[in-house]
Amino acid sequence: MPKLESYKRVHTEELYFPNDQKLWKEQQEALVLLEKFNQTSVTQPEQQMELLKKMFSEIGENCFIQPPFYANFGGKNVHFGTGIYANFNLTLVDDTDIFVGNHVMFGPNVTIDTATHPVSPDLRKRGAQYNKKVYIEENVWLGAGVIVLPGVRIGKNSVIGAESLVTKDIPDNVVAFGTPCMVKRKINDSDFKTYDHGKKIDLDEFI
Repeated sequence: MPKLESYKRVHTEELYFPNDQKLWKEQQEALVLLEKFNQTSVTQPEQQMELLKKMFSEIGENCFIQPPFYANFGGKNVHFGTGIYANFNLTLVDDTDIFVGNHVMFGPNVTIDTATHPVSPDLRKRGAQYNKKVYIEENVWLGAGVIVLPGVRIGKNSVIGAESLVTKDIPDNVVAFGTPCMVKRKINDSDFKTYDHGKKIDLDEFI
């Protein structure tokens, strides 16, 4: 019987067993760095960024993640653009790749999940899983408590309302919310002129 090489299946959406020793060693090393990051102070932004550059597959400039932050592989499979802001308790189940575009905002307690399991009780008993990549395009805002499930793509500029469960792709330039998350409307011209139910945006004179 051929040996199952779980390490080669992590990024292919194929079933595998995550107790592979090579995977476990990688995960342990990544989680040590994550632990160090979560022990940093708000007065240590340079140290935080230095750690994030070691932890993440890619991360651009002017990114900020408010500790505590959690990730299955410590960010090893995370690709961040520039200018990203994440409030506290961001959870990235990064068993495979998570791609996040420039200027994305994460509210508190957001979860991005790439890992899932088969329905088969026999396989679950043995720990079998498979992973599906997640894509969050530029300038997306995910409100507090949003959960994004494996394989989802969220289009650029879109807003995902608080506590939404995103089970399917969301297009560009929309406001979407709910459980499951559904598109409620498109972002329109009035959104560039008003906010909070019709209040006039008056920031131009200060910019």
